[in-house]
Amino acid sequence: MSIIKLKNPAYIFESASAVGCEEHKGPLGDKFDFHDEKDKFGAKTWEMAEGELGRTALALALSKAKLRPDDIDVLFAGDLQNQCVASSGGLYSFKIPYVGLYGACSTLGEGLMSASLALSASEDLRRVAAVTTSHNCAAERQFRLPIEYGGQRPPSAQWTATAGGAFLLGRDGYAKIERVMPGTIIDGGIADANNMGAAMAPAAADTIVKYFRESGEHPDDFDAIITGDLAKEGSYLLETILEKNNIVLKNHYDCGMMIYDYKKQDVHSGGSGCGCSASVFSAHFLPLLRSGEFKRVLLIPTGALMSTGSIQQGNNILGIAPLVCVEGVK
Repeated sequence: MSIIKLKNPAYIFESASAVGCEEHKGPLGDKFDFHDEKDKFGAKTWEMAEGELGRTALALALSKAKLRPDDIDVLFAGDLQNQCVASSGGLYSFKIPYVGLYGACSTLGEGLMSASLALSASEDLRRVAAVTTSHNCAAERQFRLPIEYGGQRPPSAQWTATAGGAFLLGRDGYAKIERVMPGTIIDGGIADANNMGAAMAPAAADTIVKYFRESGEHPDDFDAIITGDLAKEGSYLLETILEKNNIVLKNHYDCGMMIYDYKKQDVHSGGSGCGCSASVFSAHFLPLLRSGEFKRVLLIPTGALMSTGSIQQGNNILGIAPLVCVEGVK
């Protein structure tokens, strides 16, 4: 069985989101807790700005919960930069015991899953946090070309979100996590760094098919099935693959398609990046669970597992899609 059932449920009791200028201009703009019009977050470089973005999100979550950093026992965090330096550099000042994560754009799922498993397994832990971020300028400079270059982007390309989310988990809260499912690494045969949706879609489909086969549940048992950032290209491929497995999703939401306005913003296929699903899940979906409008959702952030070296060597981009089942608590 791939599904892990937690003996002791973990609960999300607070979260916060922080975004950049373009994300604030999108359809969800007013829902985010904080935005920076210059995308710099008071830092000198784009890379340092991503670290500050994560620091801002965690500070906001703690403030909303009226907690101090020493009230958090363990911090799980990751980002898109090499060796996750945005997370370590931005969050070190909190002095919280730290576990660095890398799941590419699926890091939110990896973080929530790891935090939930840790809480479920250990009575010594009271509260833990999961944080993840991405920054458009830092990611483009690392994986493709600096934005100053003005390179032509193909229609399949996605816009890395300058965004982040921080989530606080404990023994009680308004959203319960009892089931998680690590994703399986899938090679979809895509080597183009400008077509990550196609690279990630097979992994998302693999996770969804396995979950419903093993659980015996049906897509209609959930208010929303949320993928991380497949955007237009990947979402179409996901639906095509699932239909071949006799699964039709009438309640599918993709964070990469929600964070920007296709008519007003030149984002091509849509959004991507660790912070895409983190900010959208915190700002849009968790309030729906908190209010009772949504009762159950499947969160499936998707990640393209690649590096600058693997891209330059022409290797295929592997996909991953962990799953977290989140239920509202009355």
